Amino acid sequence: MATVTTEWGAGMTFNSEVGNHRVIMDSDSAFGGKERGPRPQMLVLSALNGCTGMDVVSILKKMRVRPDSFRIIANAGIAEEHPKVFTKIHLIYEFKGKDLPLDKLQKAVALSQERYCTVSAMLSKACPLTYEIKVIG
Repeated sequence: MATVTTEWGAGMTFNSEVGNHRVIMDSDSAFGGKERGPRPQMLVLSALNGCTGMDVVSILKKMRVRPDSFRIIANAGIAEEHPKVFTKIHLIYEFKGKDLPLDKLQKAVALSQERYCTVSAMLSKACPLTYEIKVIG
């Protein structure tokens, strides 16, 4: 069983204890917040990027592929009406470096998306999740 404890701070601030780490969430001033932390919905996208990113790095390491840098950009459509859920998510995997075999990058990303990333698996049940790979060399 996984457990996270979240406690209301002040205003719209909430503090979550995640293992030995603390995450502060807040809303913008239009909704009574003071911008003390990210909004929970954006943390879902951050969790997605982190989950798939860790998979990809681990898989590429086993393939002996070492990019100079790697980042994931998540673009999400959001419903106009409440609940303002994600309507679609598109991930851009950007790799920088030389000698980055595209077939290995594609395989690592596909394995993450189709088999290993639990956050992708959950979110893809709620909305379309697509991705692309960019290599900057």
